[in-house]
Amino acid sequence: MPAKKTPARHPDLESVLVTKAQISRRVKALGRELKKIYGDEEITVVAIMNGAILFTADLLREIDNPIRLDCIRTTSYGSSTESHGTPKLVHGLTLDVTDRHVLVVDDILDTGKTLSLIASMIRGMRPASLRVCVLLDKKGRRLVPFEAELVGFQIPDKFVVGYGLDFAERYRNLHCIGVLKPAKQKG
Repeated sequence: MPAKKTPARHPDLESVLVTKAQISRRVKALGRELKKIYGDEEITVVAIMNGAILFTADLLREIDNPIRLDCIRTTSYGSSTESHGTPKLVHGLTLDVTDRHVLVVDDILDTGKTLSLIASMIRGMRPASLRVCVLLDKKGRRLVPFEAELVGFQIPDKFVVGYGLDFAERYRNLHCIGVLKPAKQKG
């Protein structure tokens, strides 16, 4: 049997921080953690679009609980590598979360501004419980005190793309999470 060929790193990446295999293993582990937390209870999953789309889809495949899915769309980066201040809610919830177990899923916890805003908004809707699950946690950039209950990976303060994370809406489709070359970080 021929050796399995390792895919070439994308030419716009300086390095790979998290491989496809590492992501897959960690998503499965997060699914097991969620099962321990929620048992057989129904979960209302709120995905933060666009970045969390791939992570959310893979995570939901790892749990067999009844799921209600809703999406929130925010904006804070545009085509920059730096947040442009206060996040803005572009599209809010459509489901009623009152007395429901709510799990917010996002791609990255960075400054904390977006998730703090969303968590505060959802708490005001009186859910039975509220937890946050993020694929990546970049503690070095935190500006607002906020912690997620479930974290896939802690990463350094580098600008990353892949597996849903983007730069100017590009690179979301990469199977890994990598550091974007500085020359490519210009809008």
